[in-house]
Amino acid sequence: MIDLAIDGAVAEITLNAPDKLNALSLDALDELDAAYTDAEASGVRALVLRGEGRAFCAGRDIAGVDPETDDVPAYLGAVERVMRRIASFPAPTFAAVHGACLGVGLGLAIATDVVYVADTAKVGSPFANLGALLDSGGHALLYERLGAHRALDLIYTGDLLAGAEAVAAGLFSRALAADEVLAFTRERAAVAASGPTAAFLASKRLIARLRDERLWDAVTEESRGQEALRATADYREGFAAFQQKRRPEFRGE
Repeated sequence: MIDLAIDGAVAEITLNAPDKLNALSLDALDELDAAYTDAEASGVRALVLRGEGRAFCAGRDIAGVDPETDDVPAYLGAVERVMRRIASFPAPTFAAVHGACLGVGLGLAIATDVVYVADTAKVGSPFANLGALLDSGGHALLYERLGAHRALDLIYTGDLLAGAEAVAAGLFSRALAADEVLAFTRERAAVAASGPTAAFLASKRLIARLRDERLWDAVTEESRGQEALRATADYREGFAAFQQKRRPEFRGE
C-alpha cells in the first residue's frame, strides 16, 4: 500500500490504500519506513508525501484490532520510528494533505518539513470517540501552536480543524484549493531540489534542535499513556463502537 516513485531529483511516496482512507497498519508502517530508506539511498534532493483517494491518512487501521491483546507499544514504537525517519530525511520534505489527516496521519505531517493542505482538509484528534489518547506527537503540536486551552478544547471535543483554519492557527504552511494542493507541492519540491540543499539541511538541523526535545518527549509519554489506557473499559468500548459503527457509551473508567 506504499508506493515510491523517483523522478529526477525528487522522490514521491504515496499512501495507497484509498479504500481505508490510507489508514496505517503495523505492516504498512514498516513499508513506509522502507520507502523512506530507499528514497534516501537513491540520493534525491527533495521528497513529497501524499495520499491516494479521498484522504491523506485517517490514522491507524484498527479494523480487527482486539484491545485486549493489542500490542500498543509495538505499534506506537513503529510510529515513532517512522516519524524520526521522516524528520531526519537528508533532504527537504513536503507533504500534500487533503481529506482526513488524523492520528498517525497527523504525526506524519508533524514530522515533515513543509505541509501544504487543502482548505477543506480535516485535521485533528478524533480520539475522544475512542477512549484513547492523542498520539504521534499531537500534544506537542497542538500545545505549541494553539496553547493549552485550545489544545484541550480540541482533544476533549474531538472537533476537527478545516485545512484553512489549521493554517490560520499556525499548524501548517499554506492552504490551497483541494485540486491545487498536489501540483503546488510537487512544484515546490522541484524548486527546493534545484536549490542549495546543503544550506537547507543546515537550517533543517537547526530547526530540529529547537523542536526535538518537546516533540520526542511527548511521543514517548503518549505511548506510555496509550498503553495504560488500553486496560480501561472506555478504551475497549471505544474500539468496539468504532468497529461496530455505533456511538460509544463511555463511563469514565
